[in-house]
Amino acid sequence: MTGTGPIHLARVYDAPDSTVGGRLLVDRLWPRGVAKADLPLDGWPKDIAPSDDLRRWYHEHPARWSDFKSSYLAELDAAPDAVQEVVDRCCAGPVTLLTAVRDPGHSHASILQDYVLRKMNTREGCR
Repeated sequence: MTGTGPIHLARVYDAPDSTVGGRLLVDRLWPRGVAKADLPLDGWPKDIAPSDDLRRWYHEHPARWSDFKSSYLAELDAAPDAVQEVVDRCCAGPVTLLTAVRDPGHSHASILQDYVLRKMNTREGCR
């Protein structure tokens, strides 16, 4: 698990007791090989995950990280209500963003983590 302040990152395959606070799945698709009963969650805000098109594009072009990041940030900017829901949860207490990717620190989850932290530090952030 990796973390910055109130927002931590972990893989869905990590033991639940290794996470901190609320647990949000930040992938658009349910993780392979994981039964819903085996993954305790406090939320699954699918609208903050990269779009299917962007996810597929990045899978085909993993070397184009900066392009993926720019595109994902644009998607987050276009979904202020979905982002605010995550910001509100993080303002209420520690949260672990869960993902099935192999390297959460180099994924959409880390981009989301930074984005939400920036939003929390704005006037509109924590209400």
